[in-house]
Amino acid sequence: MAGGRPFRPSAPRRAAFAAMLTLLLLASLAFLLSSAPAAASSRSSSPPSRLAAIRRHAADHAAVLAAYAAHARKLKEASAAQSLSFSALSSDLSALSSRLASRGSLPEDARRPLEKEARERIKHARLLAADSKEGFDTQSKIQKLSDTVFAVGEQLARSRRAGRMSSRIAAGSTPKSLHCLAMRLLEARLARPSAFADDPDPSPAFEDPSLYHYAIFSDNVLAVSVVIASATRAAADPSRHVFHVVTAPMYLPAFRVWFARRPPPLGVHVQLIAYSDFQFLNASFSPVFRQIEAGKRDVALVDYLRFYLPDMFPALQRVVLLEDDVVVQKDLAALWHVDLDGKVNGAVEMCFGGFRRYRKYLNFTQAIVRDRFSPSACAWEYGVNVFDLQAWRRDGCTELFHQYMDLNEDGALWDPTSVLPAGLMTFYGNTKPLDKSWHVMGLGYNPSISPEVIRGAAVIHFNGNMKPWLDVAFNQYKALWTKHVDTEMEFLTLCNFGL
Repeated sequence: MAGGRPFRPSAPRRAAFAAMLTLLLLASLAFLLSSAPAAASSRSSSPPSRLAAIRRHAADHAAVLAAYAAHARKLKEASAAQSLSFSALSSDLSALSSRLASRGSLPEDARRPLEKEARERIKHARLLAADSKEGFDTQSKIQKLSDTVFAVGEQLARSRRAGRMSSRIAAGSTPKSLHCLAMRLLEARLARPSAFADDPDPSPAFEDPSLYHYAIFSDNVLAVSVVIASATRAAADPSRHVFHVVTAPMYLPAFRVWFARRPPPLGVHVQLIAYSDFQFLNASFSPVFRQIEAGKRDVALVDYLRFYLPDMFPALQRVVLLEDDVVVQKDLAALWHVDLDGKVNGAVEMCFGGFRRYRKYLNFTQAIVRDRFSPSACAWEYGVNVFDLQAWRRDGCTELFHQYMDLNEDGALWDPTSVLPAGLMTFYGNTKPLDKSWHVMGLGYNPSISPEVIRGAAVIHFNGNMKPWLDVAFNQYKALWTKHVDTEMEFLTLCNFGL
């Protein structure tokens, strides 16, 4: 049950049980997929339905291999060839899926060569994924050790700097268990493709400005599920709350499987979107996309999507942005009634004394920074932000953000791996401070936050490197997050989450 500590067998038995389930899953998957071509070739299946089934298989395998490619790129040189194979085959399958979609009206004779090519590529993808699966699963202990080493390094750096916030860890921030969870969810979709809608019908609530709308940008399905579960339980009327979850295309199927198996409770509304669904997000419009495609940026694209909220949701007037590492403890409906005094952004400030002011985040040796900003201005933090989208459109904040991104193409104004400085610049003079009880931060790096402050917070934020889904999380805070985890979801045990 959520919030409890279920019985767990010993480590060897868990490993054997996980291995057995994996083999059974692969055997079932191979049977289902290998039988699909035979069923498709039977006379009882119509050509359009056969083509649709092949197209689904191609698209699903493309998603699986794209996710494997994302993880393979994080490994050392030994995995470079494997990463290229995954990426190339995933691209081929995606292109093939598009060709299948565009040629559905062709006569039977013209379709057969394309169907044959699709079946051969799908077979190759299935074999490649099955052969590589064991190698990915054996990395879990290595990743946990890596997480521990990085966390200890962060603690040492914090002590040397007398309590100041430590720098971000340079290595990858997504642990192996999260990749494993995404893979398991994708495999569940492959095993039962008809059980999960490719494009569910949109709810009228998604565009109703009279409801309470939240935006979450994340690739972490487990973390997002906790944010939504905690906010739902804290809400006085959950049916008035709408969550818009924007993720990368490769992770969208995993999100759909999770929320299909665990539908949002109490009438809350959840919209799952891939950022590729927004046609305006491309290199010709966004300098973020242009710089990434040109190889000038190695950043998490999903972090920068927050600067396009008014374009993504044109029917909405106010949106609350939540980070995926927060837990909601109180009803947030009152945020829609906070007077922002005509400003665009409502946020909790985090400065104290001379700390956490603009001089920490921006390079004041640059003339444009000195001319436009005060080094002593108080910095605020992402985590809980109230955005007036009408004021945003009025003041052209997205266009201003684009100007700063162009000026920072060489990384001279701020560290481009951090999204906060871009927000501090874009909303400078346009931010209304919120009461600090709305957003208590630091549970991912500060072990000394008082229980009274935590209990009084509407939202608690695990910003920092000791994320609550990692083994290195602070023990005194971890239960605040794990009590909202759906521990009955079987994939969590298979993926070695220490909950």
